Amino acid sequence: MVITRVWIEEGCIVCNACETTCPEVFNVTEDSCHIRAESRVDGKQTTNLSERSELKPDLQESLADQIEEAAEGCPVEVIKFDKA
Repeated sequence: MVITRVWIEEGCIVCNACETTCPEVFNVTEDSCHIRAESRVDGKQTTNLSERSELKPDLQESLADQIEEAAEGCPVEVIKFDKA
C-alpha cells in the first residue's frame, strides 16, 4: 500500500496520539495537528486540508502502515488520507 496524501480535518483535540504513532509525519501543536513540512512535497507545515500536498515519494510506502495506524487510533477520526 502507498499513501500519497494525508491531511487533518477540523476537530482535532490535540491528544498527541498521531504524533506518538508517526512523528515523521504528524506534529501536534497547541491548537491542532500539522503535517510536517519535511514530509510534504510543497514543504509547508499546515493541516494540509486545503493544499492536499502529496507526501514525499520516499515516505509514501515506508510510512503507510504508521499513517494508517495513526488514522485508526485518532479518537475524533480527523486524520484522512489517499491510497494509491
